[in-house]
Amino acid sequence: MYVEQILQQKLAAKKSFHQLTHGQIKQEYVAQQEGINISDLAIALTPLSFVFIWAIFLFILRRVRSHADNKIAFSINSLHQVPCKNCKFYSNNHYLKCAVNPDIVLTEEAVNCSEYCPKKGKLPSNKFLS
Repeated sequence: MYVEQILQQKLAAKKSFHQLTHGQIKQEYVAQQEGINISDLAIALTPLSFVFIWAIFLFILRRVRSHADNKIAFSINSLHQVPCKNCKFYSNNHYLKCAVNPDIVLTEEAVNCSEYCPKKGKLPSNKFLS
């Protein structure tokens, strides 16, 4: 009989524990549904934050590239003043553009080149015919 009493007490304790834990779980579930949990909010905003960060990165990259393009355009415009293409030592060869000063050909340093010698003009067509 002593064993039966202990068994009944254990079963009663187990049943009350099960009801207690089931009740607590139900209360926690209802509490989570009523209010927004911080972790749920963080999970919901994560994709939005990635999109926002990429948009900022691409905007900054576009600004840097446009600024770099402006610098390149100014340096190209200054190359129109270089007289190398009218010099008799200039050739449109990929390996050697200028036979006299190959290190400064088509640069800003070539504006005041001491070896510059203009090409002789073409003969007029009427001199061949006469």
